[in-house]
Amino acid sequence: MNIDFPWHFDGRGRTAATDDDNHIRAMIELLLFTAPGERVNRPDFGSGLLQMVFAPNSPELAAAVQFTLQAALNRSMADLIDVRGVQASSDDATLSVEVSYVVKATGQAQTATFSGGAG
Repeated sequence: MNIDFPWHFDGRGRTAATDDDNHIRAMIELLLFTAPGERVNRPDFGSGLLQMVFAPNSPELAAAVQFTLQAALNRSMADLIDVRGVQASSDDATLSVEVSYVVKATGQAQTATFSGGAG
């Protein structure tokens, strides 16, 4: 078992734990929303996605996000997952990112979707 994110107590008053699949999804989310250089001992961890928040939402932004995230996932999480694809799409004021991957430890295919407003 792994520590659940965000950190909190479980019903027994202990640090909450989660299974491997949820832990990997949380790690992907952390990677997406961490700026490169933000982590002291891992300066290359992060995706730069937050730098694009105020950029005008467009197909070009979605393509840039897709390229940037694919590279960040391959660089930071290659020991845990095989990235099968990153799809980014923009619809009005919402930017959505779908990450398809295979967990190396189990061989199980997973898909995680994240979305939020863009400028």
